[in-house]
Amino acid sequence: MALSLKKLKTFSGRKGPLLLIIMDGIGIGKEDESNAVYRADTPNLDKLFKSELYTQLRAHGTAVGLPSDDDMGNSEVGHNAIGAGRVFDQGARLVNAALKTGRIFQSEVWDHIVKRSQKGGTIHFIGLLSDGNVHSHIEQLFILIDRCAEMNFRKVRVHALLDGRDVGERTALDYIIPTEEKLKKISREKGLDYAVASGGGRMKVTMDRYNSDWNIVKRGWDAHVSGQGRTFASASDAVKTFYQEDPKATDQYLPAFVVTDDSGMPKGPIRDGDAVILFNFRGDRAIEISRAFTEKEFSEFDRGPLPDIFYAGMMEYDGDAHIPPHFLVQPPAIDHVISEYLCAEKVKTFAVSETQKFGHVTYFWNGNRSGYIDASLEKYVEIPSDRIEFDRAPRMKAKEITETVINLLTSGDYKCGRLNYPNGDMVGHTGKMDAAIVAVATVDSCVGELLAVINQIGGIAVITADHGNADEMFTIDKKGVRSVKTAHSLNPVPFIIYDPLFQGEYRMADLKEKGLSNVAATLLNLLGYEKPEDYDPSLIEIVPAGKR
Repeated sequence: MALSLKKLKTFSGRKGPLLLIIMDGIGIGKEDESNAVYRADTPNLDKLFKSELYTQLRAHGTAVGLPSDDDMGNSEVGHNAIGAGRVFDQGARLVNAALKTGRIFQSEVWDHIVKRSQKGGTIHFIGLLSDGNVHSHIEQLFILIDRCAEMNFRKVRVHALLDGRDVGERTALDYIIPTEEKLKKISREKGLDYAVASGGGRMKVTMDRYNSDWNIVKRGWDAHVSGQGRTFASASDAVKTFYQEDPKATDQYLPAFVVTDDSGMPKGPIRDGDAVILFNFRGDRAIEISRAFTEKEFSEFDRGPLPDIFYAGMMEYDGDAHIPPHFLVQPPAIDHVISEYLCAEKVKTFAVSETQKFGHVTYFWNGNRSGYIDASLEKYVEIPSDRIEFDRAPRMKAKEITETVINLLTSGDYKCGRLNYPNGDMVGHTGKMDAAIVAVATVDSCVGELLAVINQIGGIAVITADHGNADEMFTIDKKGVRSVKTAHSLNPVPFIIYDPLFQGEYRMADLKEKGLSNVAATLLNLLGYEKPEDYDPSLIEIVPAGKR
């Protein structure tokens, strides 16, 4: 079916082009010393934040299709939501769908796992063993194990990380015992070798985040890979023993354990020829262990010789750094993105960023689709990023992006354009406050240059972000201990319309929920079009001519 848009009856947009500016990683956080956005010199943003055409958008959790509002947003799902105009399942929802349809088993990644088993390798599952549904879900693991049994994988091992945080604090046996029983039943009925091999509490073993304490990851590595740690006859015995030794112990802080066979040897150390699947779907506590398994040059701790294993995550946990290189569940299939509608209407557009975020304003913006939708109507410009640590060059390529966009705007060839300044995100990830302050100030200055051009040519600019990062550079715990924070924040992001010719033709809509998926309909309205029926509501509403 051919796509088409209807014209608005009382607003036809402006003579000049519409420009979307995405300030990657610049959210709205606390007005304190932890916030590089607040601390930076931002005269342009300060003025924009006082505009009547200003609001804030949710850019994490359910607003971008993630399982819960404890889930931080990221650039991939953020650009998906902006470009698609509605929310598509991500995270747990996406995994459940992939398991239900069997799509998860119809990939090259699963084929590699099958081949490892066929050649005699053990298949290892590492992850949080609970039904908390924040990082993982035990039922997803069970489906994967059942498929291994159906395919007669000879040897499977589970490395069980204990929750006690997203579920009851002493509920580990509610998950360990059914898992052990399931594995024993498969082994007995099918003549296979399935067992729990190691584990430990999530705050003590494997699941560190934000580079807070790599010793946590090392404890997991020692237990899962080397088979080193306190030994027990079973995982349930380990938990029961820990409970007896410390009646106040909670699951998330239980120490590492290793399960041994009748001869006292570890049941499941990870060896050459094996395959490893991290069955967590949430990224923050999956990145570090994924790095340990996949990076050839690794210096966070002494891991010893890296085994010849095939490693796959349930998801891609970091789309910027492509961690891990292999993952089971692909991004969602997204159709009818805003660029498809604009191409159908013969609207000429451009997209610009440097390498770090070029794929986000093209591939992810276009619904995880490579290449042009219509090369005769679109122009994509990639500016090569510097290959150095971003805190050493916090201005990155913002100047070059700005100059390129100005040339495109003033050419008169394009009615709509978009760009991404990566500074707030990429420098924010370094955890270096001084560099992040420079990064944010740089973006502010460049935004000011673009708005001056928009003013000259009679266009409109929309300024927003895909998620926060530089707005929360460190946290302080209850004991007053400061911890550097290099991950995305859960803060809202700004949304501003800069329209020099504005005369009250529209106003900010009174929406109960405002998120990134509302941006596409807004852009179409500002270009003079009605939104497609299935798009989420616009952030603006057109004011009837007689009421302006």
